[in-house]
Amino acid sequence: MSDIEIAQQAKMRPIIELAGEKYDIAPEHLDPYGHYKAKLSLDYVSSLADKPDGKLILVTAISPTPAGEGKTTTTVGLGDALNRLGKKTIICLREPSLGPCFGVKGGAAGGGYSQVVPMEDINLHFTGDFHAIGVAHNLLSALIDNHINHGNALDIDPRRIQWKRVMDMNDRALRKITIGQGGPANGYLREDGFDIVVASEVMAILCLATSRADLKARLGRIVIGYKSDKVTPVYASDLKAHGAMAALLKDAIKPNLVQTLENNLAIIHGGPFANIAHGCNTVTATKTALKLADYAVTEAGFGADLGAEKFLDIKCRMSGLKPSAVVLVATVRALKFHGGVARESLNQENLAALDSGFANLERHLGNIKNHYGLPCVVCINHFSFDSDAEIALLQEKCVALGAKCVVSRHWAQGGAGAEQLAREILNIVDNREPGFNYVYDAELPLWDKIEAIATKLYGAASVSASPKVAAEIKALQGNYGHFPVCIAKTQMSFTTNPNSKGAPAGHNVEISEVRLANGAGFIVAIAGDMMTMPGLPKTPAAERIDISDDGVISGLF
Repeated sequence: MSDIEIAQQAKMRPIIELAGEKYDIAPEHLDPYGHYKAKLSLDYVSSLADKPDGKLILVTAISPTPAGEGKTTTTVGLGDALNRLGKKTIICLREPSLGPCFGVKGGAAGGGYSQVVPMEDINLHFTGDFHAIGVAHNLLSALIDNHINHGNALDIDPRRIQWKRVMDMNDRALRKITIGQGGPANGYLREDGFDIVVASEVMAILCLATSRADLKARLGRIVIGYKSDKVTPVYASDLKAHGAMAALLKDAIKPNLVQTLENNLAIIHGGPFANIAHGCNTVTATKTALKLADYAVTEAGFGADLGAEKFLDIKCRMSGLKPSAVVLVATVRALKFHGGVARESLNQENLAALDSGFANLERHLGNIKNHYGLPCVVCINHFSFDSDAEIALLQEKCVALGAKCVVSRHWAQGGAGAEQLAREILNIVDNREPGFNYVYDAELPLWDKIEAIATKLYGAASVSASPKVAAEIKALQGNYGHFPVCIAKTQMSFTTNPNSKGAPAGHNVEISEVRLANGAGFIVAIAGDMMTMPGLPKTPAAERIDISDDGVISGLF
């Protein structure tokens, strides 16, 4: 069966009943969205502050390929496996964006028998968080243009406005637009553009905020542009926008509770897209899971060079979170793709390509162990096409690196198929204190932070930027040099070229644009020609998604 067919046959339990029975959450602390979804009250979250923290486990992956890796599927399978072993565990996932659901992925709630449900709801609108983020962002956009239209008392330079508009759909036609056409009645003429909602600074702020007060303060610190002197920043608080924006986010800030196919609690809240954003679920969700359970399993977007790096160097640095271990997900098919095999031939045994593509896994594994000082278990997400010889070769090469390597069959068997992985993880986290190293010090200059990520994690020999971009980074250094950096880069490669597979080294990383995310508290450095508004593929997933007359959705894989 397809993922959605499996999900539609799930025997879900009412979320209020499940939360109370397994996690002692009283009904008054839950705001139900139907029978199987609920938001957790912030008052209840605050009441957990004095409880001890559980152990945090991070799931990441090799560089993504069209063959798929199964990071979310593994997160769900591992969480279910830990619960099967009698360990009180909650998983924390990111919310799917509509753009990829209708573009490439067709769904992002796990797969096979390791899924979170209700799968269709999670992938389509869910509890409205992304809608609220988009509206809050675009309210600020409207207030900027309205302020200028009514006299511009703040002396905002229309040529120096940094705040674009957003929508939660891949639409390349909106990357660069002209607004205000049609005369003075429609405002003033200027260039503008759209990003996708998940690239909004409002999304990053929601994911990093620790309370409603922190959320509102961060929203107020957003720099929307500069005055006509080209130096003085203009803040969202100058436009008196942050209160209304926070009001629009009053429910979005609450963590969302759902369940796995095996009726274990999952928190899904905020933050996909580690290529153009920081790619982590909310700090609130992760910290809540650590208070409610003995073990929290969370994921970070795309490969370890993106999601795990931002999880550790941004999210953990700001929040004080300390993971105990990392799971690095790979598939035989994906490694053969990195070894040069065409997508249509990935189901055929090819030991030479697997041997060559292993370099990608080796680079990620080395980064996690050597630069972050974290123990790591390699999880081979099993496909039925994997040959015994390929599995044996992969395990042999991992052992040669001193790494634990587990073949996991959670896609086909659910939590039962990931019990060996769970045991290996428990053997680590129960025998070490949480902790890790950052890949760069906070005191380093911004340029040096970018270089540290590029040279240490990407294997680059150098970083470059045009004189204009270099000057912008230098200008940001004065007031914001203590910020971490969030590099927006293709997820498909260690380089800025998505077609460069394996583990290339000695390349140059060009920083083509830099943006200040003052409310979120980091600097965005865009590498190469990465777009913060994706486009749809030649054959979008939307073409196969449908709904029957009785309301059954199909095509969400």
